[in-house]
Amino acid sequence: MATKGVNTDRKKVNSGEKYELKYEAQKLGISTQALVGAKRATGSNDRKVIEKYLAEKKKK
Repeated sequence: MATKGVNTDRKKVNSGEKYELKYEAQKLGISTQALVGAKRATGSNDRKVIEKYLAEKKKK
């Protein structure tokens, strides 16, 4: 049986969707601009990779 709709990948941050950036930035307590910068710095759109990068950056 086929499923309806499109599967979304909740483990990734889609920077094309402003609401995803806004939600993730609010969750992490940073600006959306900082989130986009972290995404570019890591070269990944995986939420865990970005969160780990920001946590390590915060320690310094």
